[in-house]
Amino acid sequence: MQSLWMLLACAMFAIMGACVKVSVDLGASLAQVVLFRGVPSVLFLLLWARYYRRPLAPSSWRLHLWRNVAGVASMWLGFYALAHLPLSTAISLNYTAPLFIAGWMLGWGGSQRDPVRIMAVVAGFLGVVGILRPSIEHDHMLAAALGLAAGAMSAVAMMQLRELGRVGEPEWRTVLIFSSCVCISSAVGFGFGAWNPLSLKAWLALVALGSSGMVGQLAMTRAFGLGSALLTAALQYTTIIFAAILGIVFWGDRPDLIAWGGIALIIASGLLSIWRTFTEDRIVRDAETEAATAATAAAAAAE
Repeated sequence: MQSLWMLLACAMFAIMGACVKVSVDLGASLAQVVLFRGVPSVLFLLLWARYYRRPLAPSSWRLHLWRNVAGVASMWLGFYALAHLPLSTAISLNYTAPLFIAGWMLGWGGSQRDPVRIMAVVAGFLGVVGILRPSIEHDHMLAAALGLAAGAMSAVAMMQLRELGRVGEPEWRTVLIFSSCVCISSAVGFGFGAWNPLSLKAWLALVALGSSGMVGQLAMTRAFGLGSALLTAALQYTTIIFAAILGIVFWGDRPDLIAWGGIALIIASGLLSIWRTFTEDRIVRDAETEAATAATAAAAAAE
């Protein structure tokens, strides 16, 4: 049941994406959007860590460095795509990360002959083509390309998150450091443009953006921390469904049959890649356990 926290996270991330579109439409700059995404999480987690006297220094700055370079880049690119594309299209492109991970495993990860990963990559590629062909105008191709790049950078960040989990880095500290880097990157963004004057509606949209993003991040962390990792990873794709519903209700963005087919292929390829990754991880863990047990038995017999 703990994995169902992911459904709350997905709803919040879809709302966050909608708030990005609304904020930009109301005159907010991309730097302002990024700033409001990071500030609530930083404030909440700093207060929480101080109250419970948790140490703030990470166990590995190097892993955090690469995770945040990729994660912050993915956020900027993804927010640009959200501001300029239909909501379901932008979020679908951002959720191609497992497709890029599968492609990396085929090219350099020792899975060159894995038919399951090959099938996932082909299906995912067809899904991207299906989404972009009917719904992207010529002047939106840059946003589509950046949305796809956001998925690629998110894949890099996800692989670094796995490494952080293996070295025992707590989720809350990973989120805190990431949110802090998000705020720093927004300050850099303001160096290239002034603070835009905002209406009351824009302020409310930005506050809703930051709040929904923080709740989504915390719910996702709880789901991955306490629930089934495989089920939780699979449920994350409901964000695309929530986003499609919001896009239809508030913007009238109705994907045609080909676009719906593309979305379905991206979800299917992502689930296939996730399942394959978890299967391989379980095999590796079982082999390591058997090897450790055999070594212990051999040592006992020698004594």
